[in-house]
Amino acid sequence: MNTDIFKRDERTYKISGFLEALTLEFQARGIPFEREKELPLYFRGNKLKTFYKADFLCFDSVIVEIKALDKTTSKEEAQVINYLKAPSLKKALLLNFGTTALKFKRFVL
Repeated sequence: MNTDIFKRDERTYKISGFLEALTLEFQARGIPFEREKELPLYFRGNKLKTFYKADFLCFDSVIVEIKALDKTTSKEEAQVINYLKAPSLKKALLLNFGTTALKFKRFVL
């Protein structure tokens, strides 16, 4: 991924700024994606009206979640793991733009 999004002191962006910048980057690179993808929730096999909303779903199979925090914690990791409970989703990236260097964590179930 091009780190230009990170290089230009965009650490001051709100999350919406990072989402917009990453949208442009995905488009420029021809990466298929859906922004703010609603992911279904199930309880005892029943689909609920409530849903999770992932920042991006790329290639119909990879969740990309964006944060701008000093440090990600188990709370943010749990959020991504919950997203992976949606049917057919087994891979995710948690990107954190809130530090002096881009931090990321890869999840595979």
